[in-house]
Amino acid sequence: MSERESWQAARTRLMNRLHARLSARARPATGFVSSPEPRTTGAYARGRQLIAGNLMFAGHLIEAPGAMIWDLDPPDASWTDEVHGFGWLDDLAAVGDIQARRMVQEWLWGWISRHGKGQGPGWTPELTGRRLIRWIHHAIFILRVQNSENSALFFRSLAQQAIFLGRRWQASPPGLPRFEALTGLIYAGLSLEGMESHARPALRALGVECRRQVDAQGGLPTRNPEELLEVFTLLTWAQAALEEADMVPDPEHVAAIARIAPTLRALRHADGGLARFHGGGRGQDGRLDLALAVSGVKKRQPDGLSMGYARLSAGRTSIVVDAAPPPTGRASYNAHASTLAFELTSGRRPLIVNCGSGAVFGRDWRRAGRATPSHSALCLDGYSSARLGKPGRVGSALREMLEDAPRNVPVQITHAVDGLRFEGGHDGYVATHGLTHARVLELTFDGRGLVGEDLLMALEDSDKKMFDRRMDALRLNGLPYQVRFHLHPEVDSAVDLGGAAVSMALRSGEIWVFRHEGGAELTLEPSVYLEKGRLRPRSCNQIVLTGRAMEYATRIRWSLAKAQDTAIAIRDLAMDEAETDS
Repeated sequence: MSERESWQAARTRLMNRLHARLSARARPATGFVSSPEPRTTGAYARGRQLIAGNLMFAGHLIEAPGAMIWDLDPPDASWTDEVHGFGWLDDLAAVGDIQARRMVQEWLWGWISRHGKGQGPGWTPELTGRRLIRWIHHAIFILRVQNSENSALFFRSLAQQAIFLGRRWQASPPGLPRFEALTGLIYAGLSLEGMESHARPALRALGVECRRQVDAQGGLPTRNPEELLEVFTLLTWAQAALEEADMVPDPEHVAAIARIAPTLRALRHADGGLARFHGGGRGQDGRLDLALAVSGVKKRQPDGLSMGYARLSAGRTSIVVDAAPPPTGRASYNAHASTLAFELTSGRRPLIVNCGSGAVFGRDWRRAGRATPSHSALCLDGYSSARLGKPGRVGSALREMLEDAPRNVPVQITHAVDGLRFEGGHDGYVATHGLTHARVLELTFDGRGLVGEDLLMALEDSDKKMFDRRMDALRLNGLPYQVRFHLHPEVDSAVDLGGAAVSMALRSGEIWVFRHEGGAELTLEPSVYLEKGRLRPRSCNQIVLTGRAMEYATRIRWSLAKAQDTAIAIRDLAMDEAETDS
């Protein structure tokens, strides 16, 4: 299988290179028919760092003031992809001064000089689509005070990339990469003289992908919330561009936007950030709210699951639970063993989190971030609830699918006496240990208390026999388990009440207290918080309940309660000190 994928990847690279060079011979565009409004938003602070020569992409920092970015030796393929996608153009445009424009112009025409004829990296459909969108969005900023010769080179390169996309968009992987390729092609067809013939085929193809990739719940096969936001953003951009050009989007395109918007609302925490599951992060600040506003879709998701996630919300507290089997097959290359893990946010402050994706910190961190111990979930006998298979090559990187994952994940959400109740279970440990894991969460109506219960149960006779065999192998010492609750780095935590509780202080002034019942041992241990935009993982803490399953049924009860609230008259503003990597 890996040899077949490797052969297919090599053929795809060869065909991309061939068509990139053939497109250089095509008749160039001479200008814009229309120019869509800039919709991509960058970070001013990141733009200033780029101007200062601090070039950080894909978790790697290169300090190179005044350097031509294309002359640098890239640390890895992810760094190369990020640079050739021109996402940094958003950040420099956010600065918007003369210095930023000069850097944009130097790097952009430097790319045309080195790679514009189809040579070198960057010639994949998804990167080309991403690049085209940025070039067209920021064209006025890019072309300011440029001579006619450079302008002609700019339009020639745009046309070449559009022709390449018209021939090769089908070679992009399904999902976000293909949405990037098709959105870029739509932009080119609507904006560039002589490229109009690409618009309608791309419009229809985008409708087909919406029908194939966006399910009835408004979710993607990868179940990655941040990826869903990126797809949603691209679809809203394409819709706006088509309507500005007096063209009607495909009905499937419009329907996909209507399905995705309620799902994203369900996956949004109280602070506006996305739940971090299956390789996704919180999302760029403000991007989710902007995309939802642009879509014009006001509908909320009805009760039940959204892309396989359950949401409990009351008062200032939001909880998101991974309540479905993890992705399978090719959709699982970035998936995590996080079944029944949850995150909790109070107001603007995350409290309980998952470690997140470690992809930007290298292969070892990436593997660690996918394991069950990196999530706020129960881990049995050192096993994850799903296992990583043998690595296979996906593009230029090695990736592992999830194997032996939970298949049966029953879930029920009901109203309890004084709040909301979530009940779920999974069979990820049945084949290996004979035990089903069940989790019950009850959130009070005021959002000030959460009572939780984790159970390990041998339900069938065959399960009990498997459990007995595991017990015999351990000389009847019991199967060790850990229930982990990872805390956000900004949470100050300490063991309290003589080791019987953990107190947690948020920057808003709130105090939460964690307690437990039963024979498990409570400890406060080091953990890490993995997020994009940093050079290294952030240190934090995790609450760990450790014990042993000795019988066919084991119960672990615990609770989180707000001991001190934020004063009603004081708004919890996001005015944290500047982030540092210490």
